[in-house]
Formats: sequence, structure tokens, C-alpha cells
Amino acid sequence: MKLDSKYFDRIRTKRRVERPERSAPTCQWDGCEENAVHRAPVGRNAEGQYFMFCFEHVKEYNKGYNYFSGLSDGEIARYQKEAITGHRPTWTIGVNKASKNGPAQGTARSGTAGANQRIRDPFGFVEQGKGRGPRMEPRARKLKTLEAKAYDTLGLAATATAQDIKTAYKALVKKHHPDANGGDRGSEERFRAVIQAYQLLKQAGFC
Repeated sequence: MKLDSKYFDRIRTKRRVERPERSAPTCQWDGCEENAVHRAPVGRNAEGQYFMFCFEHVKEYNKGYNYFSGLSDGEIARYQKEAITGHRPTWTIGVNKASKNGPAQGTARSGTAGANQRIRDPFGFVEQGKGRGPRMEPRARKLKTLEAKAYDTLGLAATATAQDIKTAYKALVKKHHPDANGGDRGSEERFRAVIQAYQLLKQAGFC
């Protein structure tokens, strides 16, 4: 192709437009004119929203930030309980709709025959297991780290019964309640830890 071809006349180069650089926003702290390069959360019920501060003022803001500001102790305990399951609905361990609403629930006759009538056994595992010697007891459940810590918070051993857990919980709540300790911060933290420990054990089915 020749350089003086008519096809070259149709080619046009796009002009490059110079765009001004965007400057950083100004710090949202009253009276501050520094560049805002750090984000700070607005607070509860405003997730995903942020203030923009300079370095010095974001540190100042974070010192006084409290996500639970304005909530009562009961509301904080409820939030901590729901946080264990990621704020998702849960159901009682070992309960399902089919077995709970079954026609034979609670009305079966005593003895092995009556017990077997309440068991849904579509694959015949119960029948296959008859006459094969004594039934093995299920192994004790191994505690998870948080569960073991919850027992320790309540001052109980891992072998404690459900009634032991409830008794210890009631005694510790009464002992460390803010009204009984004149607003002592140490006692208040202990009070919250006891509530959280009990709720965790209850959620896990230990009481």
C-alpha cells in the first residue's frame, strides 16, 4: 500500500484528553483541612458506611468507637448469643419435624417392640442388628476449645451435668450482676463472660 493511498486519508487518530488528577477528599473532622485517606465505620445499623479521616483523627475516632453504644446488657448478651451462629436461625439439637410430629411419638408401648415402632428404619438397620451381642454405648463427645473455655468460666469440670451448669450460672449471675456491685467494671466484664459461656453451652446442647 502506498503512503499516499486514499485509505490513509480515512484514518483519524483519537485525541488524548488530559484529565485533571482527582485530589483526596478533605478530612471530615470538624476544622481539619488535611487529606482524608483512612476509613472509619459509621456505627451499628450503618454497616458499609464510613467516615473519611486523616491519620491523626482516625486514631482519635477509633479510641472512642463502641459498636455496642446505647445497648443494654441484655441486648448485648442477645447479640453475643446470636453471633455464635452467625446471626442465623437454629433448631433444637436432635429434633426434626418428621419425628416430632409422628403419630407414634409418646404413645408407643413399653418394651423393645414399642421402642422399635417409634424408629423410622427404611433400610432395616435395627432389624439387622438384633441378636448380635450387647449394644455398645456411644463414646463421650470431645469438647471443642470454646466449650472447654465455657466450662472453665463457670468453674465447672467437663463432667458437670446440665443441672450443675444451671446452678453455677444462676449463682454467678447473681454474684456479678452490676446492680449488686455498684457498677464495678471488672465485675461487669465477668457478668458478660458468664452469660456468654452459659449461652454457648446451652446452644451446644449441654444444658
